Amino acid sequence: MLNDELLKKYKQMKENPDSDFLNVRSARDLLVTELTEDFWMIVSCDSDGGIGPKEKDTVQCSGYSLGRFAARVPLMEMLACGAIPVLIVDVLAVEMDPTGKEIIEGIRDEAAQAGMKKDFVVTGSTEDNVVTIQTGLGVVVIGLVKKEDFRPGKSESGDLVICIGFPKSAPADKVDFNDKEIANLETIRLVRKLDYINDILPVGSKGIKYEFDQLGLSAGLKSVIKKNLEIDTLKSGGPTTCFLISLPPIKVKELENKIDRPFTIIGHLIADE
Repeated sequence: MLNDELLKKYKQMKENPDSDFLNVRSARDLLVTELTEDFWMIVSCDSDGGIGPKEKDTVQCSGYSLGRFAARVPLMEMLACGAIPVLIVDVLAVEMDPTGKEIIEGIRDEAAQAGMKKDFVVTGSTEDNVVTIQTGLGVVVIGLVKKEDFRPGKSESGDLVICIGFPKSAPADKVDFNDKEIANLETIRLVRKLDYINDILPVGSKGIKYEFDQLGLSAGLKSVIKKNLEIDTLKSGGPTTCFLISLPPIKVKELENKIDRPFTIIGHLIADE
């Protein structure tokens, strides 16, 4: 039946290429394409500029580290929403050798941490016609999800919201993918297997407070932040060094025994009267 529905839409689009037979919409930082009513394609992406090993880069780091973090952001968003990443596109504004090769190696290793096999599908391009003195790149991840597994908006009234990891962002902080104080893809893979986790939302450049409010809004709930928090809720999460989860209060202790990263209770969600 799934193949029949997809084939029908394909034929309709082929006959009427200017018509919209697919429901395409945004959900948080994701692009959602409803291939069928219950089977969706998800696209996530991120870009970096002025970060890398070149002489004019504002933040200096190895090409490998850049590749790890550049891939982490869209992969984290993909895993958080409940989707399965199936391929990666890297768009590199640098030469292939040596910078491009180092970045791609980092992307592949980060993708492996997300659960993708070493021979996963990856494609992209490099700039080999013009000498570049500053690093720029974009990474796009494409995944698939069933409607019932799509997480955004599934928080419930009374849920606690917890931040796993600490927000860190260069150049104010040294950001290292081996840092035990930040979340990684293994952490989010573990968390999303827990059946009592309702929603997951990575923290980006706008900080914890902004994402906390978004978590509530997507479920039609009001976010109530704790007072006197020791964590900076306005600080950028950089390359997604932390993420938020919503869960019933009774499950907090069980969660604590499952993860090896620091976590902070940010607040709770209530019905928006």
